[in-house]
Amino acid sequence: MTKPRPSDLGVLGFRYLGSHEVEELADLWGALHQRHTVTAPHLQEIIGTMSLEESWRRRRAQYLQWLRDPGTMAILAEHDGDLAGYAMVTIRDNALGSWDRGDRVAVVQTFAIDPEYTGTGVGSKLLEEMRNQLGSSGVRDIEFSALATSSEDIGFLEEEGFQPLTTTMVCRVGGLGAHD
Repeated sequence: MTKPRPSDLGVLGFRYLGSHEVEELADLWGALHQRHTVTAPHLQEIIGTMSLEESWRRRRAQYLQWLRDPGTMAILAEHDGDLAGYAMVTIRDNALGSWDRGDRVAVVQTFAIDPEYTGTGVGSKLLEEMRNQLGSSGVRDIEFSALATSSEDIGFLEEEGFQPLTTTMVCRVGGLGAHD
C-alpha cells in the first residue's frame, strides 16, 4: 500500500486511548526509538541506549502510570485504519516562576509519527487536535521537548509556533567536571 503524500492525506481520525489500548502504540514507539538512536548517536557515550524491547517495556509501564491520571491524554491519529501517529500528553501543576503560564501546563511526553507519514500533515493535525482539547480544559501552555540534534523536529515545532524556553543538558553523575 502506498502511503498518502501531503496533497492527498484526506480525512484523519483521532481516537483517545485508555490503558487497555496502550499496546497499540508499540510499533510507533519502536519507530521513534530507532529515530532517537540515529538522531543522537553522541548520547551513546554519555547515557547509552537500550534495546527496543526494554525501551518499550519501560515506556509502556510509564504510559500505564500516566493514564491513571484523568488529565492525561493518549491521542492516536488514524488514516483509513492505518496508525499514523500518536501523542501522550500529561498535565502538571505549574509552579510559579518568572512567567505567567497559568495554573496547569501540558507536557508532551511522546509525539510519534509513522515515518511513512512524515511530511503529510499528520503532525500538524495531531497538534491541532491536542491544542483544541487542552484549550477547552483551560490549559494555556504546552511543553514539548526535542532532541537538540534533530533540526527537522525543531524546525517543525517552530513552524507550529513553539519557542525555545530551556535547554536540558545531561551527563553521568561520575562524569567530568569543569576544566579550568
